[in-house]
Amino acid sequence: MESGTGPAVLMLHGSGPGTTGSGAWAATAQALGTSWHFVAPDQAGFGRTPVPPGSRGGLRLWTEQAAGLMEALGIEHYTVVGHSMGGAVALALAAARPQQVTRVVAVSTMGAPGAPLSADLDAIWAVPASVLGARDMLSRLVLDQTLVTDAAVDARAAAMRAGADAFASLFPPPRARWADDLSLSAQTLAAIRAPVLLVHGAEDRVTPLETAAQPLLAHLPDVRLHVFGRCGHVPAVEHPHEFRQLLSCFLHPDLCP
Repeated sequence: MESGTGPAVLMLHGSGPGTTGSGAWAATAQALGTSWHFVAPDQAGFGRTPVPPGSRGGLRLWTEQAAGLMEALGIEHYTVVGHSMGGAVALALAAARPQQVTRVVAVSTMGAPGAPLSADLDAIWAVPASVLGARDMLSRLVLDQTLVTDAAVDARAAAMRAGADAFASLFPPPRARWADDLSLSAQTLAAIRAPVLLVHGAEDRVTPLETAAQPLLAHLPDVRLHVFGRCGHVPAVEHPHEFRQLLSCFLHPDLCP
C-alpha cells in the first residue's frame, strides 16, 4: 500500500497469520489524509511478498527488506511506524539506518531484550487457517470482544488461508526461539538516536506492557511511552481516533498545541 505525498512514513505490520500492510494500516493512513507519504509493504512471508529461497524470514531479513524498499523508492529520510513484530523491525531499522530514520513509533512492540514469548502470542502463531482459528486469534488481540464480528472473522480467515503455506514456515515450534530472534540487544537499542514513541495497551496479553514496552524505557536514549487504558494489542483498532491524534502529533509536533 502506498498513498499520499509529503514526508515519508514507513508502516510495518505485525506477525499474526493473514496480516498484510494494507490490512494493518489502510484505515489509519486514510484517516490521516494525504499530507504524508505512507508506504505499508507486505513483509516477507506475508500477503504478496514471498520468503526468499533458503530463508525463513526473521528480524534481519525484514529489516533489510524495509531498508531496501525505501532505498528503491528513492526516499532518503522517513519515519517508521511498526506494530508488534513490526515495532521490533522499526527499532532495528533505526539502529541500522541512523541517517535515514528520523522518528520511530513502536506500537504494542516486540524487541525488548530477553522478553519472553507470551502464551497468547504462542497461540496466535499456532492457530489454524480457519474460521475458528481466525476467531480465536482476533479474540486474543482485542479487549473489546464486540470488535470480533462475523465479518472481521471471515475476512481474516480468508487472508489466513491465502497465506497459510508461507506463514507455516515462519514460526514453527518451538516458538520461543522466534521471540528471541525479534529481541534486540541493549547495545543495539542504545545506538538508536531517533526519537521513539512507544504506544501500548494496558491490557495487552500478546505483548504485555510489563515485559514488552516498559523495559525499553531503560535502553532507548530518546523515548516516551503512551499507555491506553482498556486496550489490548491493537490500539489503532480499539482507540482509533485517539491513536491517530497521537500519531499525527508525533509525526508533526508543530501542528499540535
